[in-house]
Amino acid sequence: MDWYMMNCELLATCSALGYLEGDVYHREPDCLESVKDLIRYLRHEDETRDVRQQLGAAQILQNDLLPILVQYPQDKVLFDAVIRLMVNLTQPALLCFGKVPTDATSRHHFLQVLSYLQAYKEAFASEKVFVVLSEKLYNLLQLDWEQRQEEDTLLIERILLLVRNILHVPPDPAEEQQGVDGDASVHDRVLWALHISGMDDLLKFLASAQVEQQWALHVLEIISLMFRDQSPEELAALGQGTAGAEHGEDTRELETLRQRELAEKRARALQRPSRHSRFGGSYILQGLKSIGDRDVVFHKGLHNLKSYTHDLGKEPRRVPRHRQVAPESEPSRRSARNVRLFLRHFCQDFLEGCYNRLMLLVKDQLVREKAQEHDETYYLWATAFFMAFNRRHGFRPELVSETVGVRAFHFIEQNLTTYYEMALIDKKEATTWARRMHLALKAYQELLRTVQEMDQSPEQAVRDSSQVIKSNIFYLMEYRELFLALFRKFDETKQPRSFLRDLVETAHLFLRMLERFCRGRANLVVQSKRVRRKKKKPRAPAVPAPPSATELEQLWEGLAPQLQACLEGEVPLPEDVVPFDAASETPVEEQRAEALLRIQECLRDSRVPQALRLLRSAREVWPEGDVFGAADAGRPEETQLLREILVAPLPRHAPVEPEEPEEEEEEDEEEEEQTVQVSEKEFNFLDYLKRFACAPVVRALVLLLRGYARNSPRTNHCAARLLHRLARDLHMEPLLFQLSLFALFHRLLSDPAAAAHQELVALAKFILGKFFALAATNKKAFVELLFWKSPAAVFEMTKGYSSLQEGEGTTRSRVPSWTPQEEQELRELYWKYKEVEGGDIITAILAHLPTPGRTRRQVVKQLVRMGLASSAKDFPRERKGTRIVLWTQEQEEELTRLFEEFQGSDDVLGNIMKHLTARRSRARVVEKLLGLGLVAERKELYKKRRRKSHGPDPGQVTTGVPAMPAQDSSGEDEDSEEEEEDEDEAEEGPMEEHWVPEEGAGQDMAQRLHQEGLAGPLRWLENCLRRVAGDREEDGVSHPVPLVPLTEENEDAMEDRRFQTLLRQLGLRPPASEQESFWRIPAALTPQQLRRVAASIAHHGPPGSPPDLPEPPRCPQDLAPEPLPAGLGSDSESEEPVPVPSPVQPRTKRRRELASEDEDGGSSGTEPAPTAPCSEEDEEDEDPQPRGRRKRIRCLEEEEEEES
Repeated sequence: MDWYMMNCELLATCSALGYLEGDVYHREPDCLESVKDLIRYLRHEDETRDVRQQLGAAQILQNDLLPILVQYPQDKVLFDAVIRLMVNLTQPALLCFGKVPTDATSRHHFLQVLSYLQAYKEAFASEKVFVVLSEKLYNLLQLDWEQRQEEDTLLIERILLLVRNILHVPPDPAEEQQGVDGDASVHDRVLWALHISGMDDLLKFLASAQVEQQWALHVLEIISLMFRDQSPEELAALGQGTAGAEHGEDTRELETLRQRELAEKRARALQRPSRHSRFGGSYILQGLKSIGDRDVVFHKGLHNLKSYTHDLGKEPRRVPRHRQVAPESEPSRRSARNVRLFLRHFCQDFLEGCYNRLMLLVKDQLVREKAQEHDETYYLWATAFFMAFNRRHGFRPELVSETVGVRAFHFIEQNLTTYYEMALIDKKEATTWARRMHLALKAYQELLRTVQEMDQSPEQAVRDSSQVIKSNIFYLMEYRELFLALFRKFDETKQPRSFLRDLVETAHLFLRMLERFCRGRANLVVQSKRVRRKKKKPRAPAVPAPPSATELEQLWEGLAPQLQACLEGEVPLPEDVVPFDAASETPVEEQRAEALLRIQECLRDSRVPQALRLLRSAREVWPEGDVFGAADAGRPEETQLLREILVAPLPRHAPVEPEEPEEEEEEDEEEEEQTVQVSEKEFNFLDYLKRFACAPVVRALVLLLRGYARNSPRTNHCAARLLHRLARDLHMEPLLFQLSLFALFHRLLSDPAAAAHQELVALAKFILGKFFALAATNKKAFVELLFWKSPAAVFEMTKGYSSLQEGEGTTRSRVPSWTPQEEQELRELYWKYKEVEGGDIITAILAHLPTPGRTRRQVVKQLVRMGLASSAKDFPRERKGTRIVLWTQEQEEELTRLFEEFQGSDDVLGNIMKHLTARRSRARVVEKLLGLGLVAERKELYKKRRRKSHGPDPGQVTTGVPAMPAQDSSGEDEDSEEEEEDEDEAEEGPMEEHWVPEEGAGQDMAQRLHQEGLAGPLRWLENCLRRVAGDREEDGVSHPVPLVPLTEENEDAMEDRRFQTLLRQLGLRPPASEQESFWRIPAALTPQQLRRVAASIAHHGPPGSPPDLPEPPRCPQDLAPEPLPAGLGSDSESEEPVPVPSPVQPRTKRRRELASEDEDGGSSGTEPAPTAPCSEEDEEDEDPQPRGRRKRIRCLEEEEEEES
């Protein structure tokens, strides 16, 4: 359709507006009605926005609406109607179409509407238009709230929306390409007209006035559009020096380009001979094959040989759209100087009089959800822009105090995390979410820079405030893990290079601030969160309560007339009721009981005909015993029998939930629920830096450095410093041995302008030197260049490829390799049990494998690796509940006998499970015990927990402790699955405060722990008890003292079940609630009792034991007396600042493997690579530790990510 051929009705309506004669516009009598008709037409336009396009093609806004607005502002009704029409015509194209169309036709309409909007914006670059709008807005704002009508409020909002729409129109790409920096663009002319008219002063008034709070978001949106193309650093530096200083950066860039051009000319001059040869010559490149078997023939000069590639002459391969690099946002453009000066003064006035108040109002509306969706992006932009301007323009922290603080960090981090999660979920709009994420990241970066600037303030109060802010953000785990998550999920197809640049600069700034913060502190305590997964028990469906006798009598009275009608034949009985299924696997006896239940359900549901028919049919199937009445039963007998069935307390089965369709992809896993456990730990900067030693971080840094020539010196410095930290500080140089990075180094070293990148050149030479030094001993290093490496691979490259198979240098215990003998045994067992029907082949193999410790997953993977199976789908795990095994009469009698035998024991159910012949689950056994009537409720089967009385007998010291079995690991492994199922039922309460241990309590347990390698924690515990006893004698006051383990060995001991059993035997109290984290020495224990308890756990080893034992670590009460910083969560009045789950709560078992003497000198099982030189906060000794033990600093999230 030709849009220049207008619709006849639209043409008539536009003709009725008026006409322009010179500079004077003559309106027609029907001008107001015509404007209203145009508004009505726009309201009913189709999806192609045909009316809008026709009006734009006819230039109605330029030729009619703007002249009417300028020449007839006194006509209030007409002025209001024209403003309404222009607001509709100038609304953004994205609002008209919802999103950028993908099909060609809709996209053409979208671009057409966009071109008309750009023409509207050029028409609005007039001082006359903005003078009229400013005067009208000024007059409306002069009205008090009592005098202001609803129409006046709507007109204020429409004027603000009109200004917003005009500023929102994007620039024309053709105009941007033709113009140069410093020229006045259309946007600059609109801003200048806005400034000349005084509209900017009205915006500042709206932002600061107490009575104009409702326009806060409108004003902030307009201000963000005003500064769309501006840089806060350039605006702040404007006018602070001479013209030469202002253009210093441009001069440096031009000088760099000039040096590069001169270097290239010199290189070309050296390559070419002084005498020109008309014949370039042809050469054969030996060793380089062409398409055939011959060598390549090169027909150009030798100076072009370095640029030869097989890709010469080929068409570049088209990159699919979903793999194309994400486009950059709108490039920043330098506006005209007078416009920048006006914007600079606007920023100064806005910061001094409006910023804090406006940001407070906007934040309040966002928190209370009074704003529209995604309006928080304007808040994030304003935070980043104005804080950057304030930082570069005579930093005054009081001007931005509203957005400097822990709450601002939390708000920005929360939005950044939300955008990050939505970008992963909403794949179609990932680019939009990435753009919002970039805004939040820049705001976060500016907050960090502002806090860093506060550290250098001459005022002590400002420096103290920055210390408090840093203490809080470094303490919380969310802020420390944020950059790792952004690095690992960076996608160059969704996020532009500018996002990666800001991410690298922000991460560098955060690491530098954190390093300096840790440098002056001996022990920095931070918060750690641990995600604990626990098997979620399926909830039993709710069983409705049986009706009472009164209700049943009332129900029978209502059923009696209907039953009488059925017996007399007045109501026909259904014929499709069958009480017996001959094909069912259910025994006949159980089907008879189910028939009784079905009759009862029909009666209670008032289905009397079905109940009567079912009764007579069941009588024919089961005539013996007259259970359903005699064969010749009459109407009275059937009525009485049905009444007895209705009121009989028949045993009912729990309703069976419908099974979900079985998935064929993976083995079925039980549903798990996650709980987050919060604790505190000592922080080590090098351990935190090791989290960045991963392939995604290195890959992102290499991607950023590929454009080192276009990057700013600041960006190159941050990227190089991060790589230097990973390579030099962590001693992980092989982490950077990657071919793409080496290609970048080659391009850098051969660059004529490499002198401008000295830091990158030094890094390249350092990494290349380390590589060739390693390649001299490890010939496989050249092959390793092809792969991105993990810390484990780095350790293997430097220490040997067999070291990790022995369990060294890994953060988690690795799977032991299969020996040829074990593979042969596995192959024989597979062929032996492959043809056995009715059983699980993997279960049979695991039961007969001679090597213990193998899991089902390991066996399945090995079978696939050996070629005995195609995939893990060949061995589906049997879904629980699908195989129904009936109880035989012998099994029921055995269960009854075992129940009677162990009825008086502490653990009835546990003893039954151990002696039961047929393997049953605990739930099935409990259900059968309830069905047989042996127990009335489940509580009778719970394990009994005997409490200690106040005055125990000497022989009952150990029996009064809550049951905590101290058995060997084999017993734990045998019952681990059963204990996990009953974790919630086996919770133990805290020990009573007044319980006092007897002399010699815990001595046997202490001796066993000594023999098992826990001598260090026992000496630490003994030392703590003795020191607390001395303190209580000196002070004369007793209060509970927490046992705070400050070393990894002591912390692991406090989590050990046997060590906790010893603590209970000694009378120590576990954490009483979620608000406590540590065990405590009760206040009721006297100094004499503490010394007696300490003597009972003292090691009395045999003669010949080593006398030179290391000095036990000191009790935490005798360490440095200075308290923790307030920002770290410590509180002198509360014993526990952070709620931490109690150690006595159910938790998964941990196996403890003690290192033998042969492992001296070996690295710990928690180190992924050779560690950097230990600092003072690191562990004091390097004795071999149990493998699989986690470090204190490392969180469980890292372990989960490495496992995945």
